[in-house]
Amino acid sequence: MTEITDDLPARLLQQEHEGWRAILGGRGGEHYRRTMTRDGLMIVEGAVLGREAILGAFDGVPPWDDYEIREPAVIRLGDREDAGILVYRAVARRGDDVARLRMSTTYVLDDGAWRIALHQQTPA
Repeated sequence: MTEITDDLPARLLQQEHEGWRAILGGRGGEHYRRTMTRDGLMIVEGAVLGREAILGAFDGVPPWDDYEIREPAVIRLGDREDAGILVYRAVARRGDDVARLRMSTTYVLDDGAWRIALHQQTPA
C-alpha cells in the first residue's frame, strides 16, 4: 500500500485505493456519497452519470473480489496541490468475471477532504 505523504501522487493513489476497498467491501455507494462533489460525474461506456445515478448504480451489484491498479500516473493541474487527475489501468475480478479498464479520477481538495469531481472508466 502507498504511504501517505505530502506528495500529491501518493495522496491521490491512497484515495483511489480507499474507493476500491469500499467497493470490495460492498460500500461503494456509501463511499461515493461521501467523497463525490455535489456536481460530480462518472463517465462509463455509453453513459454519463450524475451523482444520484452513480449512487444508485451500486445498489444490488455484487462487490468485486479483488482489484489491481497498474501504471498509475498523476496529471498535475498547474502548480496546484489541491487538485489532480489520477490515471491508471485497472483489473478487477468477480468470480470468473475479469474487467480490464482504463481509469481516470479527478480529485479536488474541498474543506480539508479529497472529493471526486469526475471519474471515467473505459474498457481496455
